[in-house]
Amino acid sequence: MSILVVTGTDTGVGKTVVTAALAALALERGSTVAVVKPAQTGVAAGEPGDLDDVIRLSGVTTTFEPARFPDPLSPAAAARVAGLPPVSLTSVATLVEELAESNRLVIVEGAGGLLVRFDEEGSTLADLAYELRAPVLVVARAGLGTLNHTALTLEAMAGRGLDPAGVVIGSWPAEPGLAERCNVADLEMLAARPLAGALPEGAGVLDRPAFARAARAGLAPVLGGAFDPAVFRTTLKLPG
Repeated sequence: MSILVVTGTDTGVGKTVVTAALAALALERGSTVAVVKPAQTGVAAGEPGDLDDVIRLSGVTTTFEPARFPDPLSPAAAARVAGLPPVSLTSVATLVEELAESNRLVIVEGAGGLLVRFDEEGSTLADLAYELRAPVLVVARAGLGTLNHTALTLEAMAGRGLDPAGVVIGSWPAEPGLAERCNVADLEMLAARPLAGALPEGAGVLDRPAFARAARAGLAPVLGGAFDPAVFRTTLKLPG
């Protein structure tokens, strides 16, 4: 059994698509998989949320969303605005540990970035990962701004004793510009390891078979796929 926490360098970087890709590849290998989203924000009751996308793309059937708040804010702020109690990350940790007893893989998808607050005491996804002793996979943007965001995320993880599972680019453009192509080497330098994957932009709208192919091609073997960072680098056509 294993637990993997998925965080992003920011909101909207592709965490849900990466989570679905991880789940799809694990299911393909015959593993039992559970996915937990501790708090969903910005989605009203009855509307499809991130876990619905994970289910649609991967086929995973064991999913849990302990809390949902309608406003597109941090979980702590969204709970406060809605007048609802915040999600308890202690309870989430208990749920994840229980799921890990009966599933080969439990994936925990965060909200926003690593240090976004879940309650008024300042509990974060970093605290949850530390309590679970789980490695953290960082999902990053491809373009401008990603280096600073990624460096800050990795430094925050190191300062909290969290084990990095790698860096994945959540949405690699079909026609990458100079910034995107140059950023690959810098992301690897920041992570002190080869890139753990790069999923193509638009992967989230693919049907399930096509998404499974994209997941295999876009995630490294350590994550269940066939992505080869050395081969990927040869496609970048850097100047000089």
